[in-house]
Amino acid sequence: MSLTHRDVATVGVGGPVGSGKTSLLSELVPRLRADGLDVGVIANDVLTQEDANVLRERFAGVVPEDLVAGVETGACPHTGIREDPSVNLAQIDAFLDAHPELDLVLVESGGDNLAATFNPELADYSLYVISVAEGEDIPRKRGPGVVECDLLVVNKTDLAPHVGADLDVMRQDAEDVRDGPTVFTDCKAAEGVGAVYDHIERGVLFA
Repeated sequence: MSLTHRDVATVGVGGPVGSGKTSLLSELVPRLRADGLDVGVIANDVLTQEDANVLRERFAGVVPEDLVAGVETGACPHTGIREDPSVNLAQIDAFLDAHPELDLVLVESGGDNLAATFNPELADYSLYVISVAEGEDIPRKRGPGVVECDLLVVNKTDLAPHVGADLDVMRQDAEDVRDGPTVFTDCKAAEGVGAVYDHIERGVLFA
């Protein structure tokens, strides 16, 4: 009998295109592997395997190729993580059939902050990644992706001086609209990634 997705911890990683989800995963996954965890990664896209192919290249020699998969939703990716996550759940089951020792699956999906929330049947824990380049006011707009995620990641802090974003304002706005934690990162420099990792450990792996 096929295993079900509840036999493995699942983390959703959402956020707009260009916010840095792939860069964050590129930092997190090797750290998870270095800690001895078996990890699978799913990239959601509408009609292509583009994001999954990028991740396969980045994780070559780190994650078995058959544990990096692309899910083509055929419609808005939000549908595949929120309203009807069955295609993602089926991929997790396929991972588990081949790798029953799997410890964690990361499910990545693009989407704006009004819609990119994860169905609790799909994700035990969710991250939402935004970039300072999207605008200083993103947190205070109170989009469900920002407000409802378990961990908000404000990425590309190095760009703040170049786009007129005040990190202190974003930090205060995030605190005002959220009950959960917020981490500021510069994934290219690996700054703040350790804090993201710690939250995943506490929220999922050792919960």
